[in-house]
Amino acid sequence: MTQSHTTEAPAPITERLDRAAVGDTVKRVVIAESRLPIGPEAIDDAEPLVGKLLRVNSLGFVGMLVRIEDELGITLPDDLFVGRSFQTVGDLVDVVLSGAEDAR
Repeated sequence: MTQSHTTEAPAPITERLDRAAVGDTVKRVVIAESRLPIGPEAIDDAEPLVGKLLRVNSLGFVGMLVRIEDELGITLPDDLFVGRSFQTVGDLVDVVLSGAEDAR
């Protein structure tokens, strides 16, 4: 007697996103943008995007958006950063999570 195995399709990536996964991705992208030789664990959510450690400029946000989308396998709204102010890494993580939710 053969058993049939029902396999369910994996949940869309936006359903599996959590703050830790998005935070890790955002931190890696911000670190790359700032050209730093450190890992994401060295960055706290309260770290300023423009400060002694990180150096993210307004032009860098466009490239970062594309890289974050690629790494998370999602499509974020094109105007995600328009009219928003980001002070810390955590601010950016919050916006990406919100954008991923809106994109569902």
